[in-house]
Amino acid sequence: MRHYYFSPLTSVTVMLFLFMGIFTVCTASQTQKENIQNHTTPAQTPLPGNPVRKAVLDALRQKMKHLHKSDMIFVVKYLKVKNGWCWVHTLPQSPDGKNRYEDISALLHRKEGVWRVAELACTEEENPECLSNPAYFSELKKRFPKVPEEILPEK
Repeated sequence: MRHYYFSPLTSVTVMLFLFMGIFTVCTASQTQKENIQNHTTPAQTPLPGNPVRKAVLDALRQKMKHLHKSDMIFVVKYLKVKNGWCWVHTLPQSPDGKNRYEDISALLHRKEGVWRVAELACTEEENPECLSNPAYFSELKKRFPKVPEEILPEK
C-alpha cells in the first residue's frame, strides 16, 4: 500500500479551495432565492402604522420641507411598494388641516436601508413631461429601469 504525504502548504491550499467552493455555492443559492422572492412577491400597500409606510412618508415629508420650508401631513391616495421602490400619490395639507396643497406624486427608492425621493412627478396640465402625458410612466421606466411595473398606477 502506498502512502501519500502532502506538504502543509498543499493541505492548506486544498482546504482553502474546498471552503471557497462551499461558500460560493451557499452564496449563489441565497442570491437565487432572493431573486426568486423579488420577482414573485407582489407589490404591497402598507397600511397606516406600518413602519415602511411611515419611512416612505417621512422621506417625502423631509423632501417637501426642504423644497417648500413648511410642515405638512399627507392623505394617501395611492401607495405601492416592491423591491425597494415605491410610488406614492398624496393630498398634502397643513398639520392643522386648514391649508390644502397641490397633489404630490413621487417615486421613492430605498438604498442602504434609507428611503429617498428619486423623482417628484410634475403635475402641470398641458406639460408633455408631466403626469398628464400618457407616456409619462414609460418614460419614467426608461429613467429608472429597475422600477417594478406593479408599483405604478394604471394608466
